[in-house]
Amino acid sequence: MRNRFGMAVMVLLMAANAEAEVPRRQMVLTIDDLPSQEVTRASEADLAARNARIVAALKGRNAVGFVNEDKLEIDGKVAPKRVQWLRDWLAAGIELGNHTYNHNGLHATPIADYEQSILDGERVLRPLLAEFKREPRWFRHPYLQAGQDDAVRLRLDGFLEQHGYRIAPVTVDNGEWIYARAYLLLLEAGKRDAARALIPDYIDYMEAKCQFFEQASKRLFGREIPQVLLFHANALNADALPALLDRLRKRGYDFVDLDTALADPAYRHDDGYRGRAGISWLHRWSMAEKKPKVFYEGEPAVPQQVLDLAGVEGE
Repeated sequence: MRNRFGMAVMVLLMAANAEAEVPRRQMVLTIDDLPSQEVTRASEADLAARNARIVAALKGRNAVGFVNEDKLEIDGKVAPKRVQWLRDWLAAGIELGNHTYNHNGLHATPIADYEQSILDGERVLRPLLAEFKREPRWFRHPYLQAGQDDAVRLRLDGFLEQHGYRIAPVTVDNGEWIYARAYLLLLEAGKRDAARALIPDYIDYMEAKCQFFEQASKRLFGREIPQVLLFHANALNADALPALLDRLRKRGYDFVDLDTALADPAYRHDDGYRGRAGISWLHRWSMAEKKPKVFYEGEPAVPQQVLDLAGVEGE
């Protein structure tokens, strides 16, 4: 009896020591393409159920969701039940931001049209936030395209400031959208077990991405900064989020709000990127310092098997 008690105490102490050895980290959870990436690919009942699961997983996590208002529409008209899905996010204490009306990329859209899409993206959002005594204040570029020249960037920055927006950057960029596409295609093919089998690999991949950008932060700043993680509202995350968030928690992450993360001086670093790819701000900051190519090596990639399931060539 005494030996068993001693063994139990030892196991608890080992577990406590292992937990203590995990460094404390900070992360902001940001979710794009609300109310769902898949509004044209699922029934309203399935969409509602997925929305409820995502909201439940994110409640109390200081998350921010980014809305495309065209996804609130059915046959060109705003659907009240879809607006209610967004209201559920706000009722759970999750902030909502503007992701443009129709997810148009800045590199393919004249700046005047892009600005109009931002305004069209708050026709429902602004009064909805007012119900909760809030105003829209966060903006996320679709495709993370922030502008291909300084003139467009300066104009857009001024427009956003005029309308009360701050840009929500991303440091942990990833190919989650590829896993999500593979997951959805398997569900649509009736291969639910195969879809569920993707979830552990997806979580391992996302953790590997976090580890890579933790190290990139150390290489660039000599320390870990608060990270901003990007993922999307979709069937995959409706099913995988509890396990993913648990993995991140075990990695030492506390989930903080965007204000807290962006208060870190790293987020005032110059952005040296003018391309169209949706790359991490850690890479953009590194480009401003003209880091050599070796600086970016080792970033985890989506496995070929998942690319094949999703029907895409690469990230």
